[in-house]
Amino acid sequence: MAKQALIEQRPWLLASIAAATAYYFLRDNPVGEGTWGLAAKGASVGLLALYVMVRVPHTRRGIDGVMLVIALALASAGDIAIELDFVTGGVLFTAAHLVAAGLYLRNRHKRPSPTQKLMGTGLFIGTPLVSYALSGDPLVAVYAGFLGAMAAAAWMSHFPRYRVGTGAVLFVVSDWLLFSRMGTIDLAPLPDMLIWPLYYAGQVMIATGIVQCLRGEQPVR
Repeated sequence: MAKQALIEQRPWLLASIAAATAYYFLRDNPVGEGTWGLAAKGASVGLLALYVMVRVPHTRRGIDGVMLVIALALASAGDIAIELDFVTGGVLFTAAHLVAAGLYLRNRHKRPSPTQKLMGTGLFIGTPLVSYALSGDPLVAVYAGFLGAMAAAAWMSHFPRYRVGTGAVLFVVSDWLLFSRMGTIDLAPLPDMLIWPLYYAGQVMIATGIVQCLRGEQPVR
């Protein structure tokens, strides 16, 4: 029954999960390395954007829903572009982080706890520092500054911290594993195993957590 409800009520979320799973298992064979692989990768988060549009009624969507859709769409474009040109992909993800951070800042927690403030500060400062230590690339550190700002803003927002905030942290960890491939610290085989699952799981947690709030299913803190 639960599976049937998922198919009937959230088909675009199910399609997104199917695309992400297909990409994960096909990415290292000739099929996954070609057009089909790029299509599956882009569709994974692109379908999450469509899921948001369908699940959030127009009357409740407002600017927050539009910003979430834009952030996911930019990330989907970045997923494809980064396979073709690393810098172009980075620019698209930077734009996605800026939009997402704007969304979270619009929805700041009114009374954040000391631990919430500490975690937000740690993400804002620590993300670019760790990224530079792993990659040794100043441009990566600049990009990671926007990534850290997005994650810190997510953690400090009124959205469910252990859904949206944790999703943003998974995004950060995924990028850290990606950056480790560029530097002298060998974390193999973790990057190959975990970059995509952590990134995609983070995006799903962010999208579903915010959708619950916009639909009024999750109380605003």
